[in-house]
Amino acid sequence: MKKEHISYFIIGIIALLLFIPGLGWAALFDWDEINFAECAREMLVSGDYGSVQIAYEPFWEKPPLFIWMQAVSMHLFGVNEFAARFPNAVCGMVTLLVLFRLGKRLYDARFGWFWVIAYACSVLPHFYFKSGIIDPWFNLFIFLGIYQFILYTNEVNVNSPSAWMRNKIVLSALFISLAVLTKGPVALLIFGLCFLVFRWRIKRPIISWKHFYLYAGVVCLVPGIWFLSLLLTGRGYLIWEFIAYQIRLLTTEDATHGGSFFYHWIILLFGCFPAAPLFIQGIRGQHPDTPFEGHVRKWMLYLFLVVLILFSLVQTKIVHYSSLCYFPLTYIAAYTAWHIWHERLVWKRLTSILTGITAVPLVLGFILIPLIDRWKGQLVPMGFKLDAFALGCLEANGNWHGFEWLIGLLFGGGVAYALWRLVRGRVREGVMVLAGSSLLSIVLALFFIVPKIGLYSQDAAIRFWKSKAGQDVYVSTLEYKSYAHYFYAETQDGIPENSLFQQWKKENYKTYYNPKAAMSENEIQFQQQWILKGTIDKPAFFAVHNKRSKEIMQFFPELHYIGIENGFVFLKRDANAHK
Repeated sequence: MKKEHISYFIIGIIALLLFIPGLGWAALFDWDEINFAECAREMLVSGDYGSVQIAYEPFWEKPPLFIWMQAVSMHLFGVNEFAARFPNAVCGMVTLLVLFRLGKRLYDARFGWFWVIAYACSVLPHFYFKSGIIDPWFNLFIFLGIYQFILYTNEVNVNSPSAWMRNKIVLSALFISLAVLTKGPVALLIFGLCFLVFRWRIKRPIISWKHFYLYAGVVCLVPGIWFLSLLLTGRGYLIWEFIAYQIRLLTTEDATHGGSFFYHWIILLFGCFPAAPLFIQGIRGQHPDTPFEGHVRKWMLYLFLVVLILFSLVQTKIVHYSSLCYFPLTYIAAYTAWHIWHERLVWKRLTSILTGITAVPLVLGFILIPLIDRWKGQLVPMGFKLDAFALGCLEANGNWHGFEWLIGLLFGGGVAYALWRLVRGRVREGVMVLAGSSLLSIVLALFFIVPKIGLYSQDAAIRFWKSKAGQDVYVSTLEYKSYAHYFYAETQDGIPENSLFQQWKKENYKTYYNPKAAMSENEIQFQQQWILKGTIDKPAFFAVHNKRSKEIMQFFPELHYIGIENGFVFLKRDANAHK
C-alpha cells in the first residue's frame, strides 16, 4: 500500500471511530433533528419518496436529498436515533478525506493533516457530524462546488485545455445543484455572492458566456428534475411555497431565533476553538505564497466573509447558519499552523491570549453543566429569572455519575499546559497538545455530557410519547411547537380520510382557515383543533408546558389531567367526547 493510501486509510478509520460510536445515545433534539428524522420516517411509512412531508402533509421548507439519505439509513438500521444521525457520520468521514486530499494537492501531506486536525478538533465542526441536521452535507456540497470554481478561475490555468475548463464548470455546478437539492437556493446565493466579490476584486471577466450557460444548465438540472416531478404529480404549488419560505427566512426574524448582528461572529470565535485564534492570526499580513496558493487563500477569505456577513444581516439567527464558515476558517488555521511548523511564521502572543480567552467559557461549561444537580436549587436565590417551565425542567435528575466535571478540568489543564509550552517557545509541542486535549474533551463530552442535557429539556415528553407508540390514539402538543410526538409516538396517516374529521372540517372551515398560511399548515391546524374540540373516535393525548396548563384546562374542560413531570403536563381527551 502506498504511503498516500495509508494516510487515507488512517483518516477513514479515525473518522469512523470518532463519529459513529454513540450516535444513538441521546434522543433527537427538537426542532431540527426530530423534524428531519420524522420526514424520513413518514417517507418509509407512506411510501411517498417524491416529496417531503410532516404530519403526512406536504412540507415545503426543505428539499428531499438529505431526507432521502435518512430514509435509506432507517431502512438499513431501523427507525431510531442512530439511523437519523448516521448520514452525517458518513459525511464526517468524507469531509476529512476531502480536506486531506485538497490540502495535500495545495501544499503537501502535512498541510492536509493540519487541515483535518483543525476541523476535527474544533468544537462545533466536530459536533455537527454526530447530529441529524442537514448542514454538514449542505456545506460540503457548496464547498466542493466553490473549490472546483477556484480551480477554474485560477490564473495559472488560463491556457488550460477547454475540456479541463469545461469539466471544472460541470463539477462546480453539479455540487452546487446537489446543495440546492439538500437545503435550498441559498446555496446558489452564496456561490453567486462569492462570484461577484471575486469579479469585483479582479475587475475582469472570469467566465465565458458559453461556460456561464453551461453552468446555469447543470445547476438547474438536478433540482429541476425534482421540481418537474412535483408539477407532474399535481403538487406544483409546493415549489412556490418553498421559494416563498426561503425568502421569508432571509428577510424576517423567526420569533424564537433572533439575535444581534454579531451573533455569528461570537459563535465562530468560541465554537471553532481551537482553530479560531489561528485563523485570526492567519488573516493578517502577507505570506510567501505562490500565485495559485494566494488565489486559493483569497477565495477562502471571500467565502468566509460572504457567509459571515450574509447571515449576520439575515434576521433569523440560528447557530448552524454560519457553519459553512468552518471550511475557510479551518483552512486559514491550518495554513497558519503549517507556516509556523516550517518556521515561516511565529506564534504570536495575541494568539495565545485569544486561545486562553476562548477556552474559558468552554472549560467552565464542561465543568459546571455536570454539577447542575448540585446548584440548580440556588439559581433563583442567586437572581436568575426562570419561568415555571424552566424550573420544572430543572427538577429532572441528570443521573450524573459524578466524574463528568473532570472532563472540563482535563480540558482546562490541557489548554493551560499547551499555552505554557507555547510561551516557552515549544510551539510544535504546544500546538499538538492543544489539538489533542480539545479533541479528547469533545469526544468525552459527547459521550458523557451532551446526552444528559436532553434529560432536562425534553426527556419527560419523549418518554410519554414513546409510551403511546403502537397505540390507536391521537397525539398532539398544545401551545408549543414540537415534532417529538410524531416521531416517538410513531403516528400514522389517516385523519384526512376520517369521516368525523371531514364533517367537522366542513362545519368549521371558515373559523380556523388562515388565508396567510400555506395549505398544509392549515390542514395540520384543522387536525389539531379537531382532536381538541371535535367528535373523535379514539382517545387523544396532549402535552403542554406547566405555565399554561391551568389556563388550557379551564378553557377546555374535557381535557383530563393525567400527569406532570419536569415541566410538562400531560392531558387526555376521551373518545366521542361530544356524544
